[in-house]
Amino acid sequence: MAYWLMKSEPDVYSIDDLERDGREPWDGIRNYQARNFMRDEMKVGDKAFFYHSNADTVGIVGTMTIASTPYDDPTQFDKKSKYFDAKSGKDKPRWQLVDVAFESKFSRVVTLAELKANPKLADMRLVQKGNRLSIMPVAKKEWDLILKMV
Repeated sequence: MAYWLMKSEPDVYSIDDLERDGREPWDGIRNYQARNFMRDEMKVGDKAFFYHSNADTVGIVGTMTIASTPYDDPTQFDKKSKYFDAKSGKDKPRWQLVDVAFESKFSRVVTLAELKANPKLADMRLVQKGNRLSIMPVAKKEWDLILKMV
């Protein structure tokens, strides 16, 4: 099993939305490295932190499970979608996604400031300068430590 961190702006899609919906496609990823993580490395049953970015309180708000194998992101073909990609065709799609399933909502946000302040998380990609990926791997020791921080 692998562990991940997946970011979403709560005004776009929040942990509360996922709790309500139960399962949802993680669509709209338009970064090749993040896409490659989903396409090449994520497996059904992997765990992921749900991270609220660009929010009043930025941080990890819950957990979810990777619930599908990767498949073509349909928003890339939809001209009405903000994620439409004119260079992507059904015969040669560029973007993939996975479905995620709600697992838990934390009783509090584990803030980015807390994560940065913890010396045991110094190697975590999220806290390193210049790392703005919307999806990133999380080491098992980081996963376990963050769960204890809740």
